[in-house]
Amino acid sequence: MRQYQVALVDDHRLFRNGMASLIGNFPEYIVSLQASNGKEFIQKISKKFKPDIVLLDLDMPEMDGIATTDWLHKNFPEIHVIILSMFDNSEKILKLVEMGIKGYLLKDSDMDDFKRALDTVSKDDVFFPSFVTKHMMQKLKPPPKTNGEVTLNKRETEFLIWNCSELTYKEIADKMCISIRTVDGYRDQLFEKLQIKNRVGLVLYAIKHKLVEM
Repeated sequence: MRQYQVALVDDHRLFRNGMASLIGNFPEYIVSLQASNGKEFIQKISKKFKPDIVLLDLDMPEMDGIATTDWLHKNFPEIHVIILSMFDNSEKILKLVEMGIKGYLLKDSDMDDFKRALDTVSKDDVFFPSFVTKHMMQKLKPPPKTNGEVTLNKRETEFLIWNCSELTYKEIADKMCISIRTVDGYRDQLFEKLQIKNRVGLVLYAIKHKLVEM
């Protein structure tokens, strides 16, 4: 079993210790690094020593979550970022999503949501609660049309609906009785056809066009 390296970056030591104890209950994850702010965190990592996932506080002194996410996006894009915050701030959330974060959780989320976020992000998928999706919906512009209405075939529509679930692409492939490569093909076709760049965008398209309900 692979064990994923997790970094905790938060200026409250008691909260970090509590998170570290919680993660200690999950055998597939290990806390390999802790830091009190983004500046301390980026000084501790390198190409040879870096976490798979970073749980990153949004509001910190010296270097906050947005500045740290921006730095990671430019220097270590392979590190998956999950933002932890006490606040539901639509402007900051949208900016962070554009920077490529993989997840966003409020600090009062329950343990099941926290574990599900880790499991989802570790599989290179995204985990966003409904309030994040709602903020993105408000900013979503309809995709450009080519030759009139965009037409999806039956299997593309089926994949699009499954894509809105919490299943990984591998699990979606199993549900659709196809290979993971075929699922990747459907995803890439939809990216091109709908002019969308990521899974979140596909979810928002499906909601906007009433293929699924929130």
